[in-house]
Amino acid sequence: MAQKKSFLLRINPQLYEVLEKWAADEFRSVNAHIEFLLRDAALRSGRLGSKGKTARQETGENDLDQLPPEEQDTNL
Repeated sequence: MAQKKSFLLRINPQLYEVLEKWAADEFRSVNAHIEFLLRDAALRSGRLGSKGKTARQETGENDLDQLPPEEQDTNL
């Protein structure tokens, strides 16, 4: 598995509380849930693979591995 990029995220405290509760509902950490939401948005917008695909529930899985070779962008 590829190494993940670490970065600091400043976020509104109220939004963090919403994300914290939402993540708990989905049995994820806040970090994993933010990554899930961002991946899902990137897939839906067509910026990460094909439109209409949904993000994997497990953030440890690489959605790029599921794409046909012509759609894989290893520069992400």
